[in-house]
Amino acid sequence: MERLRIDKWLWAARFYKTRSLATDEIDKGRVAINGHEVKPAREVKVGDTVSLRREGQTRTVVVKGVSDMRGPAPVAQQLYEETPESLQERQKAADQRRYAREPALSIENGRPTKRGRRDLDEAKGWGDRWSASVDDEK
Repeated sequence: MERLRIDKWLWAARFYKTRSLATDEIDKGRVAINGHEVKPAREVKVGDTVSLRREGQTRTVVVKGVSDMRGPAPVAQQLYEETPESLQERQKAADQRRYAREPALSIENGRPTKRGRRDLDEAKGWGDRWSASVDDEK
């Protein structure tokens, strides 16, 4: 077997859990072969470079083998080799997530309701003021 549909290969290489998920991602334009967007029926062969965007990251892999059967993860990892640039970008993104957490993740309940805003204002002692600035009274 020298060639295989890209959706089958992505499924067999365990990038996606089902072929239909792989097909959906290809249709959304998140998968490219050798720099060109493809359709699910496009065939991939050994030596092709596949770029896929997943969860906000772009992975670039070189096809080392083709298989239409989904096997265990160690066997699936032998079907491709990730490029050094892609590995470096993934490590950089992981370090950034570790050291600079997203500020929005610390918000648990979202914006306060009108009642919650009133409670906050009373707790802070704003009183009748509508602004946080201190008014100079002379």
